[in-house]
Amino acid sequence: MRAWMFLGPIMLAACSGSYEPPRLTEKQTMRLEAALAGKVAGEKVSCISRFGQTNLTAISDSVLLYRVSGRLVYRNDLIGSCSGLSRGDTLIVESHTSQLCRGDMARSADLLASMVTGSCALGDFTPYRTPAR
Repeated sequence: MRAWMFLGPIMLAACSGSYEPPRLTEKQTMRLEAALAGKVAGEKVSCISRFGQTNLTAISDSVLLYRVSGRLVYRNDLIGSCSGLSRGDTLIVESHTSQLCRGDMARSADLLASMVTGSCALGDFTPYRTPAR
């Protein structure tokens, strides 16, 4: 059988939007819950300002948190997986505007070894805010 015959179902699943990100480990789930504790999820947005983030945390190779302030954190579930982020590789986002947006292409890189370790795209951004008292 030809190899292309096996690619059809994979390509169809990719186009259908049925991509399901890898599950988080128990340790990653605990880190995510701790980082979002006391915050409430809002409506997803497609873009956020590049200038508001003070801190990027990779929970896994496919889940990122952009901390804007103590009261606001954006969760991004990557489209695909940038291998190496969870072990400390650097995320390099290709964006030519002042915003980070869904679909912006990204790479993970091991800067010490000078090599690209993964490729992915940004997903939607879900804001998590501390409720007003």
